[in-house]
Amino acid sequence: MLTTGDPLAATSGTPVWLDGPDRPDPRPALDGDFRSDLVVVGGGYTGLWTALLAKEADPSRTVILLEAETLAWAASGRNGGFCEASLTHGPANGLSRFPDEFEELERLGRRNLHELQDAVDRYGIDCELEPSGQLNVATEPYQVADLRAEAQRGGGRFLDRDEVRAEVASPTYLAGLWSPDTVMIHPAKLAWGLADAAESLGVQVHEHSRVAGLRRRGDVIEVSTRAGSVCARRVALGTNAFPSLVRRVRPFVVPVYDYALATEPLTSEQLASIGWRNRQGIGDSANQFHYYRLTADNRIVFGGYDAIYHFRRGLRPSLDQRRATFELLSAHFFQTFPQLDGLRFTHAWGGAIDLCSRFCAFSGTSHGGRVAYTAGYTGLGVGASRFGAAVMLDLLAGAETERTRTGLVETMPIPFPPEPFTWLGVTATRAALKAADRNQGRRNLWLRTLDRLGLGFDS
Repeated sequence: MLTTGDPLAATSGTPVWLDGPDRPDPRPALDGDFRSDLVVVGGGYTGLWTALLAKEADPSRTVILLEAETLAWAASGRNGGFCEASLTHGPANGLSRFPDEFEELERLGRRNLHELQDAVDRYGIDCELEPSGQLNVATEPYQVADLRAEAQRGGGRFLDRDEVRAEVASPTYLAGLWSPDTVMIHPAKLAWGLADAAESLGVQVHEHSRVAGLRRRGDVIEVSTRAGSVCARRVALGTNAFPSLVRRVRPFVVPVYDYALATEPLTSEQLASIGWRNRQGIGDSANQFHYYRLTADNRIVFGGYDAIYHFRRGLRPSLDQRRATFELLSAHFFQTFPQLDGLRFTHAWGGAIDLCSRFCAFSGTSHGGRVAYTAGYTGLGVGASRFGAAVMLDLLAGAETERTRTGLVETMPIPFPPEPFTWLGVTATRAALKAADRNQGRRNLWLRTLDRLGLGFDS
C-alpha cells in the first residue's frame, strides 16, 4: 500500500536522539598544554566507557578525554539504540569465527551487558533503558528454519506465525525468535550520562578538540590539538569509523553509511493497530536487514537495509543525507505496517559505522604499548563498546585477563585492499546479497568465496 502524499515532506536531518531540549551545552575545547596519566581520544561510547572505567579502577589517575566535535555527534547519537549482549555480531558470526570459545564470549557478553545496566543504575543515567529484549522476524519462508534452529541451540524462544503476529501485527511476519539479551536505550542520553558520570569522578572532558596527531617523546605520548596538547603516559583511541591516528590500523576499517527514519508519535489507536505491547526491538532476518523500535514517546525508528560505502572511504557530513535511501526505507516501512498508512516521518538521518571484515571489534597496541585502540564494531557497538574499552585498559596495563585471552583480542581481521578494489568488492557484495535475498538466501559463488576467505559478509 502506498501512503497518501509524501511522508518525508517535512523531515529534519537531525537524528531524532539529538533533536531535543535536553541536549547539553558543549564542554570547552582544550586550551593550553597539560600532562595526564591517560588521554582518551573520542567522545563516543568507546571513549566515554574507557574514561569512566579508568577512573573507577584508579581514582588517583588523571584522565583527559578529547572529542573532535561534540559528545554523541557521531555513531553514538545516530544508532537505533539496540544494546545487545553479543560481542561477536550475533551467534552465527561468532560460531563461524570463534567456534572453540564461542560460549565463553557469550558469557563475557552477558556479563558485560549486566555491568552496563548496573552502571546506568549506579550513576542514575536517564537513558530510557527498557529490558524488552529483541524479536528477530522471518519475512521469507527460508528464514523460518534458521530461526527454529537458533531456538533449538538455546538462542531464544521460537514463535510461529500466529504467535509472532500476536506480538507485533505485520502481514510480512512468518515466524519470530525472541531473545532477552538486548535492552533498548536512548543512544544520545546514554553518552551524555556517561560523560556526566566520568566528570563526577574527575575526568576532564573537552569537546571541539580534534586531535591532529600523536608523537612519542621519551616515556610519554604527546597528543596535539589546534589549541593545545597533552603529554600522557598512556593513550586510548576510540575513533572507530574515522581514520585511526595509528596509520597501520586504517586498512582494517572502512566507513559504511547506515540510514534511519523516525515517525511522528503514534496515537493510541495507531499503536493498538500494530500491537507491540512488549516494546521489543525488532530486526528482520534478510541479508540486507531492517531494524526498528519504539521510542519513549511512541515514535518508530526504522533503519538499516541500504548500507552505502563511498569510494575512497568517503566520510563527510553531506553523506548523512540520501534521499533515495529514505524513500526506500519509507516504502519498506509501509509494507511492514500498511495499517499505518498516512503516518509521517519527522526525522531522516544517516551516519557512518566502522565496518571490519569479521563484523566484530578488534584491538591492539602501538607506540611500545603506550597507545591502545579498539575499532570495527560494525554497527553493534552500543553494548560491545564497553567491553572494548575494558580491553584497551587491560592492554595499556600490560595485563593478561580473560578478555585479552580471547580471539577477539589475540587475532586481527583481514584488512581491506586499496582502492579501487575495496569499492569494487563492496559493490559486488551488495549486489550478491540482494540476489541472495531474492533467491531464498542462496549465496552465489562470490559470497561463498568470501566465506572461505573469512570475510563472510551477510549484511
